[in-house]
Amino acid sequence: MKTGGQLIVDALVANGVRRVACVPGESYLAVLDALHDTDIDVLVCRQEGGAAMMADCWGRLTGEPGICMVTRGPGATNASAGLHIARQDSIPMILFIGQVQRDAREREAFQEVEYRRAFTEVAKWVAEIDDARRIPEFVTRAFAVATSGRPGPVVLALPEDMLTDTVETVEAKAYAPVEAHPGRRQVEELAGRLEAAERPLVILGGTRWSEESVAGFTAFAERWSLPVACSFRRQMLFDHRHPNYAGDSGIGVNPALGREIREADLVILLGGRYSEMPSSTYSLLKVPYPQQTLVHVYPDPSELGRVYRPDLAICAAPEDFVAALDGLAPKAAPRWAARTAAMHESYLKWSTPPETGPGGVQMGPIMAWLEENTPEDTIFTNGAGNYATWVHRFHRFRRFATQAAPTSGSMGYGLPAAVAAKQLFPEREVICFAGDGCFMMHGQEFATAVRYNLPIITVVVNNGIYGTIRMHQEREYPGRVSATDLTNPDFAALARAYGGHGETVEATEDFAPAFLRARSSGKPAIIEVKLDPEAITPTRTLSDIRSGT
Repeated sequence: MKTGGQLIVDALVANGVRRVACVPGESYLAVLDALHDTDIDVLVCRQEGGAAMMADCWGRLTGEPGICMVTRGPGATNASAGLHIARQDSIPMILFIGQVQRDAREREAFQEVEYRRAFTEVAKWVAEIDDARRIPEFVTRAFAVATSGRPGPVVLALPEDMLTDTVETVEAKAYAPVEAHPGRRQVEELAGRLEAAERPLVILGGTRWSEESVAGFTAFAERWSLPVACSFRRQMLFDHRHPNYAGDSGIGVNPALGREIREADLVILLGGRYSEMPSSTYSLLKVPYPQQTLVHVYPDPSELGRVYRPDLAICAAPEDFVAALDGLAPKAAPRWAARTAAMHESYLKWSTPPETGPGGVQMGPIMAWLEENTPEDTIFTNGAGNYATWVHRFHRFRRFATQAAPTSGSMGYGLPAAVAAKQLFPEREVICFAGDGCFMMHGQEFATAVRYNLPIITVVVNNGIYGTIRMHQEREYPGRVSATDLTNPDFAALARAYGGHGETVEATEDFAPAFLRARSSGKPAIIEVKLDPEAITPTRTLSDIRSGT
């Protein structure tokens, strides 16, 4: 005989859960009590959105569902920001929500929300457990749904009185992963299409990858001399210094790579949906019928043909698809090796940061210094904003599981993700990039880093504006500034107030010593970089945009 709270925790243990992010609430005290007697690490966060983003990051970097627990009503709706990220980014995650007691439902009880109506658009499956005896069934199903096909977030609502019911039921067992394997004839057809191609190109994206599948695909690309691009914010899927790497397909794509994608006669989309951002608003591949021959490999059949009609659709996860490619080799030396080399050379030029720009701080030399002074397994996290271009364009990712950034373009993600990444990989350096607007969305999670002694380094690029919105505003309504100026705290002082390390950088040459001091402090650190708002992109100023030049 066990309580519902104990059964929830038993099911988590059975499914290998080692960490939970939460903001506590009286609606699920029985679960918190049961966690007391386990080895599961519980990270107590400062806002539910940050907790959900931490769970997303765990799912993003491991492929196993990140677990988040919040209370009902405002706690749950705060967490919806993280749900939306996990849904659009195809990240496995399970959100447990304390719910009002069962006999009070449909009365608009205190903090009551009907989650099946509220969260259907931002979750893969939403359910409420009415009977504690069914907890093992629901939780095991939640893990299976979150990880199968196109991964995504699952929401389980837990009525408060159900969690204190004492019942007898079956023992929870671990979920069985669901895999989709490519057919032999599909692999043979792919090989035939490659043999016939003149200008092939591969675009990697999505989730359900592993270090082994990344290495396996790299070997396949080498055998065929294939140029390989990565989708928006999925750059950790291929070594950027590898001679086959062609660049990333995302916002502000290298024009040379954009031309190569449009002019390719065979495009292989592997692992990703190739949605609006990576496709440059659906301009690189025409909807619904691309001009290029399209091979789309994806683990969920409902996504194959949903936007683009592929010439060859293969329902398979990256891991299984790459395994099927093992030993598949061209009959003769590929004809496009010189083209692949030229594309990599174009990428190297595109990803070389500029040395100058307006103001006293130049981000180009800062990025160049970081490239030379951070380990290959450093994890970079960020949210959304023009500042993120400096990471995505100029940092050359080398290893799998070194990037955590929302493809959904959600602000505030970088800091919670950095906390989660450091908790997951304490031996690795974790650097968060955030704009001043982005940091203030979930900056309170810096306190979580301090509490759990997680020495992340946060680079706050402070230009005093909502930079991306200002850029568009100056283009559409030049000289008519409205609602995009910001007043900020002293971020270095804020770090010290939390108990961390703080630095302020107002000149380019000050960054390197500030970073080294932050690293050696052994504390969570904030380095505030005061950037001239004119430096709105790596190559254009606000004045350029305002004048249309």
